[in-house]
Amino acid sequence: MRVFLQQPPSGNENPRYVQLTLQPDLLGGWELLRESGQVGGRIQLRRELYLQRNEATDAFEKARDQQLKRGFQVMFTHGEQPR
Repeated sequence: MRVFLQQPPSGNENPRYVQLTLQPDLLGGWELLRESGQVGGRIQLRRELYLQRNEATDAFEKARDQQLKRGFQVMFTHGEQPR
């Protein structure tokens, strides 16, 4: 499951984005990858590990909702739709 969010561009600056990816790991757990930065600039990548899928899905949805409250807009999604 993946969602790409972006803030509307302001002035001369490239827009900021956040990409959230939820995927199974090789040991039967789940990982939430949070990539953020400015389009064409430096990025930050954080990884969170979860043992249960429902915990990982809850964290994914919480991260998505936080970004929506900060003014980011969903540009595209891929995979199953979260609750």
